[in-house]
Amino acid sequence: MSENNTHAAPAADAPRKPRAPRARRPQNRPAEKSAANKTASAAPEAPARQPRKPRPQGQQRPRRAPQRRKPGAVPVTIYPLGGLGEVGKNLTVYECGEDMIVVDCGLVFPDSDMFGVDLVIPDFTFLVQNKDRIRGLIITHGHEDHIGAIPYLLKQINIPIYATRLTLGLLGNKLEEHGLRGSTRMVEVQPRQKFSLGCFTIEPISVNHSIPDAVGYAIECPAGVIIQTGDFKIDYTPISGATTDLATIAEYGKKGVLALLSDSTNAERPGFTASERKVGQSFENLFVRAGKKRIIIATFASNIYRIQQIIDMAVEHGRKVAVSGRSMVNNTAMALELGYLHAPEGVLIDIEQINKFPPEQIVLITTGSQGEPLSALSRMSSASHRNVRVGDGDFIIISATPIPGNEKMVTKVVNGLLKLGAEVIYESMYDVHVSGHACQEEQKLILKLADPKFFLPVHGEYKHLKKHAMTAASLGIPSDRILIAEIGDSITLSQDGIRVGEPVPAGSVMVDGLGVGDVGNVVLRDRRHLSQDGLVIIVATVNARTGEILAGPDIVSRGFVYVRESEKLIDDACDQVRQVLEKCRAEHVRDWNSVKTRVREAASAFMYRRTRRSPMILPILMEV
Repeated sequence: MSENNTHAAPAADAPRKPRAPRARRPQNRPAEKSAANKTASAAPEAPARQPRKPRPQGQQRPRRAPQRRKPGAVPVTIYPLGGLGEVGKNLTVYECGEDMIVVDCGLVFPDSDMFGVDLVIPDFTFLVQNKDRIRGLIITHGHEDHIGAIPYLLKQINIPIYATRLTLGLLGNKLEEHGLRGSTRMVEVQPRQKFSLGCFTIEPISVNHSIPDAVGYAIECPAGVIIQTGDFKIDYTPISGATTDLATIAEYGKKGVLALLSDSTNAERPGFTASERKVGQSFENLFVRAGKKRIIIATFASNIYRIQQIIDMAVEHGRKVAVSGRSMVNNTAMALELGYLHAPEGVLIDIEQINKFPPEQIVLITTGSQGEPLSALSRMSSASHRNVRVGDGDFIIISATPIPGNEKMVTKVVNGLLKLGAEVIYESMYDVHVSGHACQEEQKLILKLADPKFFLPVHGEYKHLKKHAMTAASLGIPSDRILIAEIGDSITLSQDGIRVGEPVPAGSVMVDGLGVGDVGNVVLRDRRHLSQDGLVIIVATVNARTGEILAGPDIVSRGFVYVRESEKLIDDACDQVRQVLEKCRAEHVRDWNSVKTRVREAASAFMYRRTRRSPMILPILMEV
């Protein structure tokens, strides 16, 4: 017997001590009863409880069998904190009992009306509130919309990260930039090898995408199995690696899948997504067409398959390969080190060396396929790149489809390159890009193989989610088992049903330089105002005791009018401000906030009457 067990159980034949007699209830009840008691007394009396049979002395009370929880009785709750109603910023939280896991943590690039904002990341408030319950962060693949926000999360909570080899390599570069690599625990996972986090058992499932080592996850918990596909397509002839593991998905489908969360990005496109090999065939034709020209190809820095095809084509045509753009240089070096890229000795050269070779011997792989203002291709289009001067001897291929919202930026870059004399090939002209996302027929195949009880379309704008939901309904999934969720929803699933509870804190946080979250709606509103009508600063020096104007008022304009050509307007505005200050002095108004408000209103009204514009007015009164 253990020494810690101070209360030993009585022996089977030990006599049981008699119980103390229970205190009897008092018999002297009040004679009068309330109306409620009278009503209750009118109800039929419950049958009298039968007296217990005495247990023979020395016999123990039989132990009750432990009550086992029915399957599915422990529900699982899903909290989508990003990736719904938008393309990017993917983040999903799973909760079962006291355990939580997080799937993906990405960012989205700002819209054109987010002036000065660099990145948009999810709101981590809910994760920080539950940081002690989070068992790990699992990643589907290495694209920015799935890993880009991880450094910002790790600065608030330190949790282990589980991902495939290439994904960890891409993430390692990112954490290195933020000084977090040494303090972060990263665990490599492989398809078909299960691992456990709290009450969750997780199995990575191979899927095809535009980046190697992409996986979906089968997440098993007491409530059942949930499959989250991540970004996927079904490519029967991939450049390298395995095809999407349909057999494992079908296996789970036979056993029973509680819910499926599936990629919806291409839900509007019928048919199947083309194989990546189709791009290689197009490159073959374009390399021949380029002739003696230098070839410049812009693509995503994470599209390792595409980079490998370009290297292979360059070797075949006797060309050297250089890379430009920080992310392209880092990712290429990492992929070469891990063995995901292969190039013969001497094929890869530094960008500083490209001018040592004739144009027909050079292929330059660069970033900027989305027209990003600071990317290498954008700098080439504006003739501001340090190493590359674009001219009529260049053959440029933009191997990407513009992300919704980036069309104007891409068009601007294309126009700039054409003006410099280059020949430009882009996606709408030739098959120089294929999507990494499943079209309708591939989505149907996953839905039929998984055969989920509940379906939640994810990863896409609302129109994509809606179309994916319609596809699921056409396959016979009842509409009450299909849920188009919103960011922040609390979705509880069990074998008994699906329920949407109270929302949790969720939304977007804007990153501007080193500031995270310090740019909000008010700051954006001011920036929008400044971008539309400009700024007018009114400066005056007044006597703090009497209110007398000692100097000014002077007006400084930025983005409103050109002062040298609008002297009459500025002088008249100064007169208006002077009148307001004199009136405040005459009325003995010494509350300078009130004085500033009067000056702002008068100046704004005057300038609107004269110009039909409403610049931001900033009065500065210096007291002496």
